[in-house]
Amino acid sequence: MRQLLIVDDEKNIRHGLQVMIERQFPGRYVIRCVRHGREGLEAIMQLAVDLVITDIRMPVLDGIGMLDELRGMAELSVQPEVIVLSGHDDFEYAKAAIRYQVREYLLKPIRREDLFQALERLEVELQQRDERARKLEDAQQYRTRWQEEQLSRLLDSNGQDTDNMRMDGELPDLPHPYVICIWQCVTADGHPVPVQELDMLLRQLDAGEGYGTSAIADTQLLDREGRRVWIMHDQQLPRLQELAQAAGRRDVSGLWVGMSLAGEGIARLPLAYTEACRALGYGFFCPGVYLLHYQPEQEYVASSSVSEEEIRQLGNLLGTGDVEEMNRRLHRLFRLSELHHMNIDVVRRTVLLVNEHILDEVFRHFGEASLEVLRLYRRVCSLEHYRYFHDYYRDLERLLLCLDEYIGQLRFVHSEHHRLREAVEYMQQHYDRPLNMAMVSNHVSLNYSYFSEAFKAYTGENFVLYLKKLRIARAKPLLHEPELRLSEVSRQVGFESSRHFSKVFRELEGITPQQYRSKLELRSKIY
Repeated sequence: MRQLLIVDDEKNIRHGLQVMIERQFPGRYVIRCVRHGREGLEAIMQLAVDLVITDIRMPVLDGIGMLDELRGMAELSVQPEVIVLSGHDDFEYAKAAIRYQVREYLLKPIRREDLFQALERLEVELQQRDERARKLEDAQQYRTRWQEEQLSRLLDSNGQDTDNMRMDGELPDLPHPYVICIWQCVTADGHPVPVQELDMLLRQLDAGEGYGTSAIADTQLLDREGRRVWIMHDQQLPRLQELAQAAGRRDVSGLWVGMSLAGEGIARLPLAYTEACRALGYGFFCPGVYLLHYQPEQEYVASSSVSEEEIRQLGNLLGTGDVEEMNRRLHRLFRLSELHHMNIDVVRRTVLLVNEHILDEVFRHFGEASLEVLRLYRRVCSLEHYRYFHDYYRDLERLLLCLDEYIGQLRFVHSEHHRLREAVEYMQQHYDRPLNMAMVSNHVSLNYSYFSEAFKAYTGENFVLYLKKLRIARAKPLLHEPELRLSEVSRQVGFESSRHFSKVFRELEGITPQQYRSKLELRSKIY
């Protein structure tokens, strides 16, 4: 709907015009009425007025005075169309109307037909103006997108396509000197926050400053990773620092901005972008730091090679129980004392080798551990699952500790394999005697608690159930001999009473010993 302003000091005329227009053009206009030119100017500043109908003679500020000030308002992006009403057929007023490019000049008393025809003519002009503005906006948006695509190509070009891009077309003007800033925000699970949410977060952080992020960055675009890139004048750095401080005050976790060194010229853009990317990587190691400056001296660690020998030695410690030495080697492997200088590529390489030469090897040779350990293993396998390095390091420490205990137990079981075999042989030879786990564990010189777990791991059954099955298996051949009473059978296989023997037999076989013997007798008669 169009915004229409009626300016006239006579109330009846104002209301009369409003009623006529609303009746003739329902739904076309939102109409506001004011009493004189000063109120008219205030309304125009507040509203995006499309059309003004104004009287000439008014108190405070007349129509000509209002038009004079209106045409001098540079802050108005679009001037409203104007219809002048006058009760005087005066040539001077007509000249003034022409001077201020008034579209229509109507004499009072206003004829309805003249007013409606004037509004129709102006509606055509307004539609044409809107169409021109739309095409201009589309063209500007297309040009902006094209420039962003060119810049994005240039950032990833390593400086090789600079000359070609100058020939392809005009790039946006770069500030002198400029810096490149890359914004990134990740969740606690290491997932990047969508750029729309990131932009909204930055606007919220900057809301209290009154500038707006567009006032900081000369150019904004997305890189191929979907991150927000700013190209800005280095004089705007205090504003950038204010934004980072606002993030700190709100404790916005996982938000970083990496900033390049200052430079000039199109040819330096790819290098500046690389510097900003490097600076952004430091955020992974620096919880609570939001603004990350690229510092060339921090790159020396990037050239350091990852020691596969140290990783191999760390893996050898698993299962020894030497947690202190394991933590010391892990600390040295990741160079925690130099962490604020560390390059993310070196850390990724280290993580990859730890996965390949320690974690994967453990599960390949020793099988699956507990479900909790498996979940931790799947999380630790990638840095992308983490917001900060210290979260990854804490989980890796915990996983290695769990694997140390797990491998230690397995190694202990395997080292005591012969003792468990001796325990089973002892039970098979002495099942007819009163046996319990304490007697058997003492016989093979193993700790009672460990023997319980180790015996189950070795045989697949706990001690009591294994002994029951052994005795029942020895009892079955004896039940083939009818002259043996059940009490004698139970005594010969180590049960203290026939009642207990019958209970265990039914528990394991589903029938009583007497029923089992009856089946044997029936089978012998048939065959």
